[in-house]
Amino acid sequence: MKPQSQFLQVVTRDEAEKRFREHLTLAPLGSETIPLHAALGRVLAEDVTASIDVPGFDRSNVDGFAVQAADTWGAMEETVRTLALTGDTLAPGIVPRHEVPAGMATAIATGGMLPRGADAVVMIEHTDAGNGQVEIRRAATEGENVSYAGTDIARGETVMRAGQRLSSREIGVLAALGLAEVIVQRKPRVAIFSTGNEIVAPGAPLPTGAVYDSNAAIIGAAVEELGGEPVRLGVIPDDEAALSAALAKGLSCDAVVFSGGTSKGEGDLSYRVVAALKDPGIVAHGVALKPGKPVCLAVTDGKPVVILPGFPTSAVFTFHEFLAPVIRAFAGLPPEQRAQVPATLPMRVNSERGRTEYLLVGLVPTDGGLVAYPMGKGSGSVTTFSGADGFITIGQHTEILDAGAPVQVQLLSEELDPADLILIGSQCVGLDWLSGELIRQGLRIKAMSVGSTGGLTAARRGECDIAGIHLMDPATGEYNRPLLTPDLELIYGYGRMQGLVFRPGDVRFEGRDASSAMGAAISDANCTMVNRNAGSGTRILLDRLLDGVKPAGYGVQTKSHNAVAVAVAQQRADWGMAIDTVARQYGLGFIPVQEEHYDFVIPKHRLERAPVQAFIRLLRSPQAQRALRDLGFRAAADYI
Repeated sequence: MKPQSQFLQVVTRDEAEKRFREHLTLAPLGSETIPLHAALGRVLAEDVTASIDVPGFDRSNVDGFAVQAADTWGAMEETVRTLALTGDTLAPGIVPRHEVPAGMATAIATGGMLPRGADAVVMIEHTDAGNGQVEIRRAATEGENVSYAGTDIARGETVMRAGQRLSSREIGVLAALGLAEVIVQRKPRVAIFSTGNEIVAPGAPLPTGAVYDSNAAIIGAAVEELGGEPVRLGVIPDDEAALSAALAKGLSCDAVVFSGGTSKGEGDLSYRVVAALKDPGIVAHGVALKPGKPVCLAVTDGKPVVILPGFPTSAVFTFHEFLAPVIRAFAGLPPEQRAQVPATLPMRVNSERGRTEYLLVGLVPTDGGLVAYPMGKGSGSVTTFSGADGFITIGQHTEILDAGAPVQVQLLSEELDPADLILIGSQCVGLDWLSGELIRQGLRIKAMSVGSTGGLTAARRGECDIAGIHLMDPATGEYNRPLLTPDLELIYGYGRMQGLVFRPGDVRFEGRDASSAMGAAISDANCTMVNRNAGSGTRILLDRLLDGVKPAGYGVQTKSHNAVAVAVAQQRADWGMAIDTVARQYGLGFIPVQEEHYDFVIPKHRLERAPVQAFIRLLRSPQAQRALRDLGFRAAADYI
């Protein structure tokens, strides 16, 4: 086996950006003329100057009568002013035939052209007309209910500037100016592909050990958001010739971005292909970032070529850090201005010295301000970005941020859109169902899975509306209630049967009760378990049953019932503990051990909030009770 290559030179984030940009021209790539109906989201290439006045004539803002304001002075309900009618009826598009002299009025509709002589319009609600005259019951002032020519847009006025992105509102203005076409910046075309024999395009069957290609979907959508045009080249296998061909095809575009094969291991071919580029070629390979260290930045003939790390969170961060600003510039958009909000950390965070770390967080409003919960799913997670509100930057010389530390959170969207209901605690498919129903009712929900102990702690600190927990008190064996403080309210949820999961046919478990099965597993050195994370209700039950014994696999700690089931189903472990609902989903054998109560803890000062009450009503509804039973749970109505 050949020795693994190392990174060319790990550089700081700022140095990598400097090297990358000094070989690029950060300017629009040219303009094109397109039909107005196709201009939504495009960027103006030139200023737009009005060639007409809008409105192009003095017009009425209401249905009523065009008058000389002086003729209406003193008009009231008790003292009307009577004016003769000219005989004109001025609908929109009708040019007046008669002027309005003193003592006369002309009927006019909203949008109608104001006739010569008139300087105001009296609303029809304040008049009575008949027999060739109109009675005015309310005085008008000069200019009342009239829009004068050019008051909206004046001829020669610059109404839009180059670099402005066109929304439906701007398109309406351009239409009002009579423009059927508009000159916009050409969209930068960005070639996108993913690499790896384990990568499968969405829609195809998924072999064991393979993963669906989420990176290309994420990056393609991001390119469109940035004003570019994604050119999707699909999934390229780990074959140097195929990768070279894909890169050559991609270089017909304005930029190339692909993911995987950046870490310079023996099987990683992407960097070898890019290393053949010249003028100047690779400018940085290995950046002191977390996540994102393996990113590779190159430029050839003024075109950026970027190899993103394969893990989704790393890929998205490095894309937005290095390539997104380039695409914005190519598209004619100004640099992005990210909003920041202050927050505090609810827990201690450790960081690696020597690397700038970006930590995704979810923001929770409390009486003391925003709290930033780390979204700790790792760089391989595909859901971390979708659930996060923003991120904090931990400097390369910082190793620890203590609980309660103030931080600045850069928002991922233009502004913070707070949720109506904050759920923190243990994840469960039952809670997923309840959340889905509330979302369909129009509530915005933020859910963070931090385990039962983390949820209980968050509730005690008032950092959530509801915490889903299933914690057994070791002293009494009772679930949840003994752990409450006076400031917390317990809402009964549902019962979940916990038990041992195994592959059907395993004689160490098949046909045995829990005690016998665990005895057989512990006595067999080749029988490997998969554990749960410390602080979870399942881990507390397991440790109580093991009574100090640590079988093979005890140190492998997963964060969900599903992770336990997958490990057993894929033969990476032989047994573990999960709920029966999950065991059925994966076709595993199940030995019941103990029913646990999955309940909901609510800070009392949040109990009367309308979204919390909506959750409680739903939980107690016959609809929810049926749904929970269908999921394999024992509804609260069955045991309260």
